[in-house]
Amino acid sequence: MTKNITTKIIEAHLVEGTMKQGEEIGLRIDQTLTQDTTGTMVYLEFEALGFPRVKTKRSVAYVDHNTLQTGYENADDHSFIQSAAAKYGIYYSRPGNGICHQVHLERFTVPGQTLLGSDSHTPTAGAVGMLAIGAGGMDVAVAMGGGPYYLNMPQVVNVHLKGHLPPWVSAKDIILTILAKLSVKGGVGKIFEYSGEGLAHLSIPQRGTIANMGAELGATSSIFPSDEVTLKFLKAQGRDQDWCELKADEGAVYDEIIELDLSALEPLVACPHSPDKVVKVKELVGTKVDQVCIGSCTNSSYVDLLTVAAILRGKTIPPEVSLVISPGSRQVLSMLADNGALAELINAGARILECACGPCIGMGQAPSTGAVSLRTFNRNFYGRSGTASADVYLCSPEVAAVSALRGEITDPRILEPIVVNQPERYLVNDNLIVPPLPFDEAEKVEIIKGPNIKEFPQNKELPASLHGSVLLMIEDNITTDHIMPSPAHLLPLRSNIPALSAHCLIPVDPKFPERAREKGGGFLVAGENYGQGSSREHAALVPLYLGVKGVIAVSFARIHKANLVNSGILPLTFVNKEDYERLKMGDELLIVDLPQQILAGEILTVQNKSEGFTFKVNLTVSARQKEILLAGGLLPYTKKMAGENKTK
Repeated sequence: MTKNITTKIIEAHLVEGTMKQGEEIGLRIDQTLTQDTTGTMVYLEFEALGFPRVKTKRSVAYVDHNTLQTGYENADDHSFIQSAAAKYGIYYSRPGNGICHQVHLERFTVPGQTLLGSDSHTPTAGAVGMLAIGAGGMDVAVAMGGGPYYLNMPQVVNVHLKGHLPPWVSAKDIILTILAKLSVKGGVGKIFEYSGEGLAHLSIPQRGTIANMGAELGATSSIFPSDEVTLKFLKAQGRDQDWCELKADEGAVYDEIIELDLSALEPLVACPHSPDKVVKVKELVGTKVDQVCIGSCTNSSYVDLLTVAAILRGKTIPPEVSLVISPGSRQVLSMLADNGALAELINAGARILECACGPCIGMGQAPSTGAVSLRTFNRNFYGRSGTASADVYLCSPEVAAVSALRGEITDPRILEPIVVNQPERYLVNDNLIVPPLPFDEAEKVEIIKGPNIKEFPQNKELPASLHGSVLLMIEDNITTDHIMPSPAHLLPLRSNIPALSAHCLIPVDPKFPERAREKGGGFLVAGENYGQGSSREHAALVPLYLGVKGVIAVSFARIHKANLVNSGILPLTFVNKEDYERLKMGDELLIVDLPQQILAGEILTVQNKSEGFTFKVNLTVSARQKEILLAGGLLPYTKKMAGENKTK
C-alpha cells in the first residue's frame, strides 16, 4: 500500500489503537517543547505526576512570552522553569535566545520525529518533516514522562503546489489563500501535507510560515517532505547529521486534495478580527496605517528581516507611523548585526525589540486608540493587541515594510523586485541554551517557587449528577483569548489560577467571574468552534476553578476540547442545534445518573428545570477519555493508572 508522509510517521510511532480515521490512537513522542506562559503549569503537573526525569529524546523549555519584567512574577517563573529543567533533564533556552518555534526550527528539529508542544503553533516544525502537534500542558507533561499522546486519527489533506511565486508574493500569501478557502474551522481533525513541484522554490523558513499558520485553520498539524531544501537548511545550521529523506510514496492516497498554482497568487491581507477574513491587498490600498509590527514566530526569520532591511535601505519611516521589529531568534539578530542590515533597520526609524513574542501576544506595543495596526503575525483576534478599539490586519513582511514607508496599506508590486537568498551558513551559537544536567547532579537540584506560583486546580471524581445554571450564553468562534485574556498585565498571573479567575471571559461579559462565584459554578453554552486559537489550558483550568462543570457547544476546537477533558469538565455538543437557541442565561440544568449515562453511550439527556423541557447532547470522546472524566481529569486518572500498574 502506498503511504503519505503523515501515515508513515504515525505508523512508526503508533503505540495504541488502529489507524482508522476518527478512532483514537496513541503516539510515542520523541520531543517536547514548552514556553513560559504555559510551561509553568506543565512543570507543576510533571512534578505532581511524580516522574523523576523526562523520557523523551529531547525536551526543551523556552522563555519567550513573559519577558516584560515590571514585577517579580515573570522573573520568578523563569527561575522556576530553569530549576525544573535542571531537575528533570530538560534543555533550557534562556530569555533573549528567541521564540520557541523559530529556535526549535533552527536548532532541534529532526525529520521523521514527533514533537508535542504546549503552544498551538508547534506545527511550525513540520517545515522540516516533523509531525509536530500543539496540545494542552497536561498532555505534554504526560508525554515528557513517557506516556503516549492521544488523538483521533486525522484526515490527511494533500496541498499540491505547482508553479513559482511571483515577485512580491510570499509564503504568507499561500497560507492566507488557504485560510480564505477553508476558514478558521476548515482544518479541524485534519493534517495538511504539502507536495508538488512548487516546493522546490520554498525555503524552510517559508515552509515554516505556512506550517505555523496551519494552526489558524484549526488543523492538527501541517507537514512538508524532508528533501534537498531541508538538507540545505540543516547543513547551513551545522546539523546535516539530523537529515533523512522523507517523502510520500508515488500514488499515495489522501482524504482530500487541494491544488494551488503559486504563479496565480498575489499579495493578501487578513482583515480584523479573524485570520480568515482575507482580501487582496489592492482592495485596501490607501488605508491609513498607524503602526506596523514585523516579527512573531510566523515571519521573523533571517531572510524575512533581510528583505525588510532591503526595502527600507536609505529611507525613513514617516513620523506618523510606528514601526517595531522583533527578530525571531538571537541567531537572526546576530546575523543582521553582523552584515549591517540591523543598522539599516535602525537608521530607517524602526524600533528593535528583543527576540521574543512581544506584541504578537499583547506583551507591549499596544496600538493607540482606534489605530490601524499592520502586523506580520498569525492572529488578529479582537483585543489581542491590547487595544480593543484597534483594527489589526495581517500581512507578509513585504507588504508591511512597503506600507510602513508609505504610511498606508500599499501593494508592494509597485516597486522593482528584490531578491534575497538563503545563507550558505547560519551563525551558530548555542551558549544561551543550558543543556540538561547528569542525573546524579540533577537529583540534588531544588525547585524554586516564588510566591506567585500557586498549585493548579484539581477536579474531583465525577458525581452522580450535575446541577447548575447557564452562567453565560456565547456566540460562534469564541477564542481562548476571550476565555482567558492575556494582555501584558495578566500574563504574569499565568502561574496563579486564583488571581486569573477574576478575568475569565470578561471580554464577553465583565460580570461573568462574579456570577460564577455567586452561583457556585454551572454551565457555559456556546456556538460553533468554541475555544479556537491558543493551546493555553488556562482557558479550561480557570473555568474549573470557578466551578464550571460542563460546556455545551455547537462544536469545539480540537485542543480546547482535549483541555476540558483533561480538566474533568464535560465537553458536550448539541444533538439538535435548535436547542442552542432555546437556552438562555440563568436556566437551571440538571444531568442525572451521569456515570451511567456516560458509560452507556455518546448521547446524554439534560433537563432544563427552569423551562420544563429536556434536550439531548453528545459526549463525543473515546473510552479512555470517558475514564478520565469519571476520574476527574487526566492528573488523577494518570495517578490512578500508575497505582494500578504497580499492584499488578
